[in-house]
Amino acid sequence: MGNTANQPPLHLEPRQQAILAQEYPRFSDDEYARRHAALAAAMDKHGCDHLLVVTDHRAGNAPQWVTGWPGSAEAYVIFRPGGRMVMHMEWHNHVPLARRIAQDVEVRWGEHRGIELTIAELQRRGAKRVGVIGPLVVSKFRRLEAAFETVLLDAEYTQLRMRKSAEELDWLRIGAALSDAGMRALVAGTRPGMDERELAALVEAAYIGLGGTTMIHYIGVTAMAAPQRHVPPQYASTRKVHAGDIVTCELSAFWWDYAGQVLRSFTVDADPTPRYRELHAVAEATFDAVTAVLRPGTTMASILEATALIERSGYTVCDDLVHGFGGGYFQPIIGSKSRMAGALPNMVLEENMTVVVQPNPVTTEADEAIRSGVQVGELLRITRDGCESLHRLPRGLFRAGQVI
Repeated sequence: MGNTANQPPLHLEPRQQAILAQEYPRFSDDEYARRHAALAAAMDKHGCDHLLVVTDHRAGNAPQWVTGWPGSAEAYVIFRPGGRMVMHMEWHNHVPLARRIAQDVEVRWGEHRGIELTIAELQRRGAKRVGVIGPLVVSKFRRLEAAFETVLLDAEYTQLRMRKSAEELDWLRIGAALSDAGMRALVAGTRPGMDERELAALVEAAYIGLGGTTMIHYIGVTAMAAPQRHVPPQYASTRKVHAGDIVTCELSAFWWDYAGQVLRSFTVDADPTPRYRELHAVAEATFDAVTAVLRPGTTMASILEATALIERSGYTVCDDLVHGFGGGYFQPIIGSKSRMAGALPNMVLEENMTVVVQPNPVTTEADEAIRSGVQVGELLRITRDGCESLHRLPRGLFRAGQVI
């Protein structure tokens, strides 16, 4: 299970293969009970009698974490410990599937006035102080706060998403395997004459048939002899691939709300130039230096210090070098000493946090348009005494057409 005849295996454990094979995958009752107990504790801390969990205008993933339903357009979930949840959602043709997927939820069509119906339901229940998680647009939030005392609980939700359960880690490993499949297809299938849009199609074709969906595929193509990109762009262009190019890429395929993230670089019909060989060596050595310090209790200053090879080698970074990941883009978000990503967060690492380490050393020409850069990195879990990669893809500076 989990691959077609034309695709390489995903290297998943049997329990992960079983998740992949489900008609609509779901977490266990125990996992949902864990999440709901955590929400109840957050509500109790802030004196809330009800919680409203929101997807609005296709933004916000908290309803999926709470119910299993991805909140395809709009979803307003009313949660109260010990009671059945109610969700008003759009669109009407989405309701039948939501009723199949959402766990322990009374699903109601929002009738294009979902916030109005949600407020009425909260009033019927006698709600007084309502916690809110998710990006409710201002006009709707004003209607909610006119009816109830409201408390924003997004920070508490973020904290709950930063540490992963064993079941969540299985889903992340599936997302990582799907992301690896996209990278393998990209490296093996890139040929001169293709453009960046066609490269993106290679990536997506590798996992769509396995149940994956796209979070991102940033793919940049530039000539090693005359570089015009030092970090892959967020949107594909019509730039064609030529011999002597280097391709840098950052890929994340979703398994529902759980994505991997893998970053690699490879050349096209040419050996790497001395500059790119050195950039890649610095990236790999920085990856090793940073991952060597990752463990429970590691401070942010220790992580920043581990990035110092970038500057010692005469380079800087464009991308964040470390960031939390898995259900969101979380702290710790760290750049390097020459390109800080804001103030260092006041935190230490904890077991079962998941982070991406992604050194992106770039040259420092005054004209940013001619800088050179590479991408290296992947998603890791903080273990009891160190860290482990959630990916199975080899590291290295590859060559287009190579099977990895």
